[in-house]
Amino acid sequence: MRIEGKVVLITGASQGIGAACAGEFARAGARLSLTARSEDGLQRAAPPDALLTTGDLTQEETRRAVVKRTLERFGSVDILINNAGAGLYSPSWNTPLEDVKWLLDLNVLAPLALAQLVVPPMRAQRSGLIVNVGSIAGQISLPWLTVYSASKFALGALTEGMRMELKRDGVRTMIVCPGYVKTAFQQNARGGQPPAAMVQGRRFAITPQQCARAIRMGVERNARTVVTPRMGWLLIGAARLFPGFVEGRLAAMNQTA
Repeated sequence: MRIEGKVVLITGASQGIGAACAGEFARAGARLSLTARSEDGLQRAAPPDALLTTGDLTQEETRRAVVKRTLERFGSVDILINNAGAGLYSPSWNTPLEDVKWLLDLNVLAPLALAQLVVPPMRAQRSGLIVNVGSIAGQISLPWLTVYSASKFALGALTEGMRMELKRDGVRTMIVCPGYVKTAFQQNARGGQPPAAMVQGRRFAITPQQCARAIRMGVERNARTVVTPRMGWLLIGAARLFPGFVEGRLAAMNQTA
């Protein structure tokens, strides 16, 4: 897909991957609609002429306002990047259900609800792309992030199913599966702390800018799935070919939590 001139709606755009996507897609010539809870963060991340909408995407009125304002300003939504999300470090067997609901509302229901709002105009114009930012934890269950993994598996399933549902309408979907990215994810996550072995793995982390570049390149080449860094495919492949071995290693890492 050619990005220049396209209207791109990015959620969670005040920091991290979302803010980096704002810069990356602006440089590619996109017209931007950005949303996040932090007005100050949006102001810092926004390129000139971007449309800014502040609010909580778990609230229906915020979602409707974001899409309505984007359509009124630009006349279309060509690309939706569902980036807003959060983490939860907690064993699934004793995680408070109110925390589970909070996580699913933000990581699954909000992206789905936004997709439901933008798909009708996309179908009308016979084109569009929905990009869902998942995680490598949506390909491999991480025992210190089990509920988070479940939310990202669900987001991946929605992405794949929606792709098949909308194929005849010219609307495509793409799932993005980053590994560790140098953002405030860990500080903003609820619950306890990740295992020490996982924290040490941050030496393999990528920057938000590297992740945003991978997303932009995936959009341009009409990718179905983007794993970044690409070496993440090795872990995914190992989990599929040798599930017992990988589960054993992850379980051992979790004992250090």
